[in-house]
Amino acid sequence: MCLVNMKLKQVPFLTLFALLLFNFTNAQTVGGKISGSVLDDVKKPLDGATVILLVAKDSTVVGTQLANRDGSFAFENLKDNTYLVKVTYIGYKNYRSGNVVVSQQKPVSLPAFVLSSAGKTLKEVSVTAQKSYIQQKIDRTVVNVGALISNTGANALEVLEKTPGVQVDADGNITFKGKSGVLVMIDDKPTYLSAANLATYLRSLPSSSLDQIELMDNPPAKYDAAGNAGVINIKTKKNTIRGFNAVVSADYAQGFYGRTNESINLNYRVDKVNLFANLAYNEQKTFRRLEIDRDYFDANGDLTSSLKDISYFRPKGNNTNIKAGMDYYVSPKTTWGVVFTGTISHDHDSSPVYSLLYDKNGGLDSTINTLNTSKNKFNSGGVNLNYTHKYDSTGRALTFDLDYIRDVSGSNQMFVNNTFLPDGTLTNSRTLNDNLPATTNIYSAKADYSHPLKGKSKLEAGVKSSYVNTDNAANYFNVIDGVSTIDYNNTNRFLYKENLNAAYVNFNKNFGRFSLQTGLRVENTNGNGHQLGNAQKADSSFINHYTNLFPTAYFSYNLDTAGHNVLVLSYGRRIGRPNYGSLNPFTFFVDEFTYFSGNPFLKPQFTDNYKLAYSFRSLFTVAVAYNHTADVQGETIHKSGNIFISTQGNIGQQKTLDFSVNTNFQPTKWWSVNLYAEVYKNTYQGAFYTGYLNQSKYTFSTNGNNQFSLSKTWSAELSGFFNTSGTYGQFVSIPTGMLDAAIQKKILNNKGSIKLNVRDILHSFSPSGTITNIVDATATYHNFIDTRVATLAFTYSFGKSTNTPQKRETGGADSEQGRAH
Repeated sequence: MCLVNMKLKQVPFLTLFALLLFNFTNAQTVGGKISGSVLDDVKKPLDGATVILLVAKDSTVVGTQLANRDGSFAFENLKDNTYLVKVTYIGYKNYRSGNVVVSQQKPVSLPAFVLSSAGKTLKEVSVTAQKSYIQQKIDRTVVNVGALISNTGANALEVLEKTPGVQVDADGNITFKGKSGVLVMIDDKPTYLSAANLATYLRSLPSSSLDQIELMDNPPAKYDAAGNAGVINIKTKKNTIRGFNAVVSADYAQGFYGRTNESINLNYRVDKVNLFANLAYNEQKTFRRLEIDRDYFDANGDLTSSLKDISYFRPKGNNTNIKAGMDYYVSPKTTWGVVFTGTISHDHDSSPVYSLLYDKNGGLDSTINTLNTSKNKFNSGGVNLNYTHKYDSTGRALTFDLDYIRDVSGSNQMFVNNTFLPDGTLTNSRTLNDNLPATTNIYSAKADYSHPLKGKSKLEAGVKSSYVNTDNAANYFNVIDGVSTIDYNNTNRFLYKENLNAAYVNFNKNFGRFSLQTGLRVENTNGNGHQLGNAQKADSSFINHYTNLFPTAYFSYNLDTAGHNVLVLSYGRRIGRPNYGSLNPFTFFVDEFTYFSGNPFLKPQFTDNYKLAYSFRSLFTVAVAYNHTADVQGETIHKSGNIFISTQGNIGQQKTLDFSVNTNFQPTKWWSVNLYAEVYKNTYQGAFYTGYLNQSKYTFSTNGNNQFSLSKTWSAELSGFFNTSGTYGQFVSIPTGMLDAAIQKKILNNKGSIKLNVRDILHSFSPSGTITNIVDATATYHNFIDTRVATLAFTYSFGKSTNTPQKRETGGADSEQGRAH
């Protein structure tokens, strides 16, 4: 199969772009610069502090920024003039600098601004500064994980459940603003995992290791074009303090079963060397009951039979995560770094499934009892080598990243199926064993260059090349009288190789109150799939080659001279490539009445995103967006006899119209509120098996967080979310929500804390719904999940408190692993 025969010659392509980058590095940089950092009164960075640059003569606002996570800020491409810098942050006294003289020949690096706490007492209630849960930036929304006490004891997937605009179903599949196909990254580095393995990995990441979540529904050209719904970038904690520093945490959680989490974050900085390591371990056992009801009809629409499936899942396992690395500062301008990552995950389960078959009159026809005993593993390891060179203080910089990642997963299952008549007579017994190993190797290299130009402009460019190969096997055996015989009908092995080459250019320009950012990314994809044959199945293969352009554009306008009221109009085009395993043209056994089948003809989906947003001082944001996706991918269900077959297919087109509001405010000095609400309409249209899918639905989603400062050492929180019914292709969900409460006590001179969190107090989170557009059948599903959990956690930090430059903890490998297996 060939979608577009536009294969590029890789070596000349990358060589030409590298030469262009080299020529840029020899160009002359112009424009003045003011840089600095913002710290609190104990010399820790104030992430998100508002930094305003003014002309000293008349206080005209030149620009406004939010300080980065390390407290840093920089205003570039400035005209020769005398300026002032003003800094504000909730809970701290405002800071105003003296006159700062700037010239193009002499960039200015200011000493750190140290803000004093503005704590006030109100009827014996002390008010202290607290980081905002939500921060709104021009191209992304930033969620500060640690700002919510109720995130205590949660894993990364549970944190995402509470994140505004994000929905997570019972299987861990993630959607963003009503759209599937989101690209999930960890520390700016794609995970390269299938949906199932991504859910496993996110469940292994404790919230204590997370810092921020960045939500980008229309990312700049610098990011991979993968992820038609946008990008969710999960940033782990990064210590930038000189000397030896550590944060340790431990918690115990009790739901239907108990579970534990332990983690430690270490950092040691001396002279030119920075060493860091993050370790996390957890043990857990969870519970889930899934009920599926199916009705079957004849051609006249008359009921012929019904099936009720009741499944119980009690997976028990443990997860170990490690990230360790070193940065070597060759000079103030040059840094080399290496990062090692690893995940080891094991679980086992013994899941009974009860299938009850009824005739058209509702009488019990037969019962099938299935016991699925499984052992699963997921091991992942990676290494990243990175290089950064800053040519000068104006922002001209060059970075390189080399990545290698290897994922090894496997599942060993035994299905014991017994069929009984209503009187208990055994009529059939079948035992099936399987072994499902999978290996993925990923190699990636990329380079990025940034170059300021005249007139408050900046040019960015970069190249990337990646190579992926996957090996997935499915070995099935029928067991009769204790003797195993290979099942050739289900046994298969699938090999897939893919090479992706990309280049981008991005241009920024400021025109007074108006600013422009445009970008163009080109990506060339070359895929080759090979289904190996066996004694009963012939070989098959397919080839995909396609090249696509992905433009992006941002237009921003300040409605006032202070830059408090801002309008932003943006556009971007994105792609959603099929998961590698979804291309495997074979059928996999799930249970007696459910199979999964691959689709070698699955095409990539393309999305055009349009958005208009208004924001007021990052405190209030309202936006309207429209998205159109062609050849939208999604899970499809069709029927063969009484068997439901799940396949990833191209449904047709998806249109989404979205209106959202986000606001932060303080009703009182001790009460802070963040509210997010959106209404979106999802429409799916297209040819669908023997019929036509035309499904549309409005969905209302809201997320609220209330934070209470009770005293200097006591704080509390009440938070939750609610989603009305929504549509996702064939699937229509019912309303669901969650309410959490938490309380925190700071101890040991504020170096430690004890937190108590109760998640899903009302036990109301129960993802359920219906499956539509199945020929001669209907189906409903109901999940009952172990989500009401009480967690008691302890955290303690120790070490010095001297701020140092931000280290590199990320790599350059892109979106390939998110499609692995």
